[in-house]
Amino acid sequence: MNGTMTILYLVFIVGLMYFMAIRPQRKEKKAHDELLASVAVGDSILTSSGFYGVIIDMTDDTVIVEFGSNKNCRIPMRKEAIVQVEKPE
Repeated sequence: MNGTMTILYLVFIVGLMYFMAIRPQRKEKKAHDELLASVAVGDSILTSSGFYGVIIDMTDDTVIVEFGSNKNCRIPMRKEAIVQVEKPE
């Protein structure tokens, strides 16, 4: 009886960890991947660094972002650094 309780306790702990840590992290990753798939040229973005900009060119894993009103401030960056997207109206 004691061995069965120990096994049930371990199964409960593993299940709890899955529902408290792993599952929400997977949902967040899936939502972020969908966000990155919807990014297009001309979208306004917020980067993980807190900078706002507009996408002017894209490749598979890199985007070129124009920051501020200065048209010469164009910086290439990885798509993974995008945390928020606003589509132009």
